[in-house]
Amino acid sequence: MSTSDKPVGGASTNSPVTPDSSASKEGESQQTNANHSEEKTSPVAASRSAALSNSAAQKNNSAQSNIAAKAKPSVKAAAKPAVSKAPASKVTAVKTAENKQASSTSQNQSAAGASADALSHDKNDILDLVSTSALSTFTKRVDQFLFVLSAAHKLNADSFERVESIKGKNRTYFATSKEALLENGSSTNPKAIPDSAYWVVTNNNTAKKVSMLEQVLRQLGYTPEVIASVVARFSSEGK
Repeated sequence: MSTSDKPVGGASTNSPVTPDSSASKEGESQQTNANHSEEKTSPVAASRSAALSNSAAQKNNSAQSNIAAKAKPSVKAAAKPAVSKAPASKVTAVKTAENKQASSTSQNQSAAGASADALSHDKNDILDLVSTSALSTFTKRVDQFLFVLSAAHKLNADSFERVESIKGKNRTYFATSKEALLENGSSTNPKAIPDSAYWVVTNNNTAKKVSMLEQVLRQLGYTPEVIASVVARFSSEGK
C-alpha cells in the first residue's frame, strides 16, 4: 500500500458517524414511513369521511321530510252520518198512518169531484131531458127507470162509473156486464141501460127504483132540488 492511501496521522479510513447525522437520518426515515402510512390510510379515511357525509345528508333529508309532513294539515275522511233504523213497530205505525192519509185524500178528492160536478149541473140539464112528456111515452115503470138512467149517463158519461159503488146488502146494482149481475142470482133480471155500456138490476119495486135513482143522481153531483124534481116526475108517471 502506498503511503498516499493511508490516512494522515494514522487515522482510520472509516469516517466517524456523528450524532447529528444519525438523528437526521432517523428523522428522515420516520418521515418517509409517515408519508407512506398517510398514503396508505388516506383512501380509507376519505371513504369514511364520504360515508359520514352521506349519512349526515340522509339524516338531514329525513328530518326535513318529517318537518314537512308535520307541517301539512292532516286530512281526515268526513265522518258518514249515522243512519239509524227505526223499530219495526214504528215503521208499521208510519205506514198505517200514510195509508189512512192516502185513503182520506182519496175520499176528499172524490167529494171534491162530486162538488165540482154539482156546480156544473146547476143549470138543471137533466130536467130538460127527463120531462113529464118524455116519461109519458113509456107505459112500463121499468122502461121509465131505464130512460132516466140513460139520460143521466148521456150527460155524465165520464163520471158514470161512480154508480158501480151503489150496492145493496147482498147484491150489486150496476155493472158493465150482464154476467156480473147474474152472479147475485138469476132472479135479478139485469137489463142494459140504453146507449151505455152499463147494466142494472130491475127486479125491485117502485120504492127501490126511486131510491136507486136518488143515489145515482147524488153520485153524479146533482143538487137536492134537481134530484127531487126528477124523482117526482118519475113517480107521477108510474103505472
